[in-house]
Amino acid sequence: MNWLMKFLSSSIGRKLIMSLTGLFLILFLIVHLIGNLQLFKDDGGEAFNVYAHFMTSNPLIKIIAYGNYFFILLHAFLGIYIARFNRKAKGQQPAVANPNIKITWASKNMPVLGGLVFAFLLMHMGDFWLKMKLGQVSMVEYAGVEGQVKDLYERVSISFKELWIVIVYLVGLLALSYHLQHGFQSAFQTLGLNHRKYTPFIKTLGTLYAILVPVGFALMPIYYYFFK
Repeated sequence: MNWLMKFLSSSIGRKLIMSLTGLFLILFLIVHLIGNLQLFKDDGGEAFNVYAHFMTSNPLIKIIAYGNYFFILLHAFLGIYIARFNRKAKGQQPAVANPNIKITWASKNMPVLGGLVFAFLLMHMGDFWLKMKLGQVSMVEYAGVEGQVKDLYERVSISFKELWIVIVYLVGLLALSYHLQHGFQSAFQTLGLNHRKYTPFIKTLGTLYAILVPVGFALMPIYYYFFK
């Protein structure tokens, strides 16, 4: 057990945890996006509300959700710690340029991008999750669903009619896109999957993911603001 604690507290251990939590959150974003696509159904919000009811009432999903909250916080705090550690290390050691490492704008500004994403996430949670928990949403009933269901569709409609909220979401998703673009490839590289045969594919897949997933989320506030 002692060796495990030493490994997890080491630089390599911290980067490993950062990569694994990042990959978990990448998978979560896909699941979250697929669920949120119910918002585009023209059924008065029934499909989305029933989906949200299932996600918030199923015991197994609730356990996974709390684990997800933990991973988000762990990923954020580790990112802050690693950024501060790297900043101190640069101040103590002379910079040595490595021609084999390409420094992109996203990789250079990962702490800033991560901070913007975390701030965006807090706003998102406050506008939906917190108001749901505090009972600040209407209740509706649907055939085939036992009891009343929280009308989160109405909450979405109200929020995305506010221009400033739409703008904040688009800025947050832009930061998320840049954050994912570097983080996706970096996670696999940390796990040792860095090979001239596979790296180009991973890089391409990461770029597509970093574009398509944020765009998918961005279409929702745009659609509700302009067309609903």
